[in-house]
Amino acid sequence: MTGTEQLGTEQLTLYSAKVCPFAHRVEIALEETNLKYTRYEIDLSNKPEWYAPKINPASKVPAITYGGPIVPPDEPSPESHKVAESLVLLDFVADLSHSLLPKDPILRANARFFMNAVSTEFVPAYISVLFSGAPVEKFLTSLKPIQALLPAEGFAVGPEFTIADASIAPFLGRMEISLKNDLGPFEEGAALDVWKTFQTDGNYARLRKYLDDIKGRESFKRTFDEELLEKAMSARFAAARAQRNGSRAQA
Repeated sequence: MTGTEQLGTEQLTLYSAKVCPFAHRVEIALEETNLKYTRYEIDLSNKPEWYAPKINPASKVPAITYGGPIVPPDEPSPESHKVAESLVLLDFVADLSHSLLPKDPILRANARFFMNAVSTEFVPAYISVLFSGAPVEKFLTSLKPIQALLPAEGFAVGPEFTIADASIAPFLGRMEISLKNDLGPFEEGAALDVWKTFQTDGNYARLRKYLDDIKGRESFKRTFDEELLEKAMSARFAAARAQRNGSRAQA
């Protein structure tokens, strides 16, 4: 391969998992482009033995193979390039497709600043609420600095969808599932109260519109399996909810 004119013409395989928001970022980005790719689902509870040694030594999704011969995804070629980590892959997809980032250097910087805020503010809060028992209200407090970066209309840095939007979209979608269905390791009913606040409080009006715009993208609709995610989250948190209710009954 020589020259940027050939970028995006090689075989591209995405190793993903429907339940993983980090992998979902890259699926959304790919769906926003004209890049041809093959998607391969990795069962995170029973990863193939070949995945870590042949694709990603960290044994995480997402990962991409790029270039090399066209082979079955479960028989990856040693000749292909292996790329991992969701934010790295978002930039990779933008470079391959020559899209998903503004040409203006200031707007490009703004996009990456937004992505940094997502990584340092919202994603840690998301993880702490759903997996470390932090108060569910932390969802909203962590979104305030994100909302402050949004322009009055459109997406993260203007009217065009970019990788900045792809970086947060999967987490916003899963947050909605958690809140409106009261799914999580928190007290029963707590999420519904937070969801009502999000839906009615004027302080979150801009963020509500942003979430609606995200959900309206065809790339999001094609890659977001709400029914599957709701079932997965319900199963994950059912035991914690039952244990907490049992402990309360014994008190």
